[in-house]
Amino acid sequence: MRTTLDLSEDLLKEAMQATNIMTKTQVITVALEELVKKTKISALKDFKGKVDLDIDLDELRERT
Repeated sequence: MRTTLDLSEDLLKEAMQATNIMTKTQVITVALEELVKKTKISALKDFKGKVDLDIDLDELRERT
């Protein structure tokens, strides 16, 4: 998909240097993928201690 963006050239260059990614398209794609991943992980952290999975870790360890 073709999109026109107004981005900071300095920030884009810094991101490309930090990641060793040579194209603007690829560095933006990686940045968006990382943003989505971090957001999903953050949402999962909200469930910490709220879900009872009824799992016996000792039993699981003995299976392998």
